[in-house]
Amino acid sequence: MSDLLIPTVENASETTRPGVRAYRLEATNHDGSFLGKMVAPRKFAACSSSGFAFADLLFGLDLGNQPHFGFAYPSWRGHLEDLYFRPDMATAVAWSPEVTSVIGDFWLKTGEPVSICPRNLVRKMVDRLGALGYTATIAVEIETTLFEESIHEARAKGYRDLTPLGGSAGTAYHLARSKDWIDYMTAVEHRLDEIGLEWEAWSDEDAAGQAELNLVPGAPISVCDAWARARQVLREVAFERGHTVTFMAKPTAGYGQASHINLSLRCDGANAFFAEEGPSEVMRHAIGGLLATMPGATSIVLPQITSFRRLVDLSGPPTTISWGISNKTTSVRAVCGHPEYSRLEYRVPGADANLYLAVAAVLAGVIAGLERAIEPPEPVSDMAWCVPPGLGIERIPDTMSKAADALDADPVLREILGEEFVDFWVGSRRWEWMRFHTAGGDPFAELSEWESLRYFEFP
Repeated sequence: MSDLLIPTVENASETTRPGVRAYRLEATNHDGSFLGKMVAPRKFAACSSSGFAFADLLFGLDLGNQPHFGFAYPSWRGHLEDLYFRPDMATAVAWSPEVTSVIGDFWLKTGEPVSICPRNLVRKMVDRLGALGYTATIAVEIETTLFEESIHEARAKGYRDLTPLGGSAGTAYHLARSKDWIDYMTAVEHRLDEIGLEWEAWSDEDAAGQAELNLVPGAPISVCDAWARARQVLREVAFERGHTVTFMAKPTAGYGQASHINLSLRCDGANAFFAEEGPSEVMRHAIGGLLATMPGATSIVLPQITSFRRLVDLSGPPTTISWGISNKTTSVRAVCGHPEYSRLEYRVPGADANLYLAVAAVLAGVIAGLERAIEPPEPVSDMAWCVPPGLGIERIPDTMSKAADALDADPVLREILGEEFVDFWVGSRRWEWMRFHTAGGDPFAELSEWESLRYFEFP
């Protein structure tokens, strides 16, 4: 593969360590599934510079393992052409005494980054933000639901009528969870420490069996990498202990689960969102851009059919295109008044969102606001749920097709995220909508069996 033009990895062979049996290559596809392959040390040393071949079907199959149809493929898609995984050696960690894992992204043989590769898209947004003079810091809240059953028992039951781990209580911050739930989360904590993945806190969440894990803030790509690995840890520890875990947006007919993104910008070493009197001009423009692009971005941050079942007034998730200062009923919560901690919380994404793509969509909205100096509407000071019509506050698109149409029609997100990505994503969501309505989905159910079978394990 010496004719490949992808950027090379310097001194990759020097990173191999004694006693390693295998190297695990890791990346996400568009749906957020954690994908990869195991390679022998000799193969890893030989191919790290030229890239590891993956068939392009990793961006061509849906979560039911069927190929997407009904929309135009990019020029490199459609005939199982190889893409090339380029490892980022800064991400290499000892996953176990015998296995080193490394995260990477996908490149074409011509040397161009694959435009729909989630990690590449975040990098593209980070670079464009940097050209404006800003660096972003993000943090993510991972919500997940734990069940007593093993993964094999859960599969046998069609992922329905499972027993929440830790009891049936559903009160946030509850310390009366039973020991099995505490033991599981403690094991996750130790596992994260072992692989050097920094976390800040974990706690009980609203629904029975639900937990929230907070990762340490950092640079966008690094936090997205940590998110992907933390979810893998949550899964592996559950399997090892005979339990199961899911990141479905709504795994039962009760509460859903989210993936809130916190964001701040720095310029010349200072927090650009801070101002003594409240939101700075930079923060205002960022909010303006986020709200202006929210209808289209909803398709990306609420990626699956079940994602939209969360959007119920008074149940926690935002339902309106709105912002407010310290207002958790709005879509964008502004935290103001502190020179270090002033930030925005983007509260729309579900737990099933691919964080790389969700962060890319959020950064695209911020970029739009900064480049176009978009002023936001007045903040919402009251509850942003159950807002009567006629007050000028729109609702978030509440179906997959509405959100896909909004993204398709958004010229700003098309320009910033790229035509190829937007066309691919819109086509894949319309395909998902069609599969739901023709392969057994029930739009009138609180949660259909089709959704449980399709989304419980993946993403």
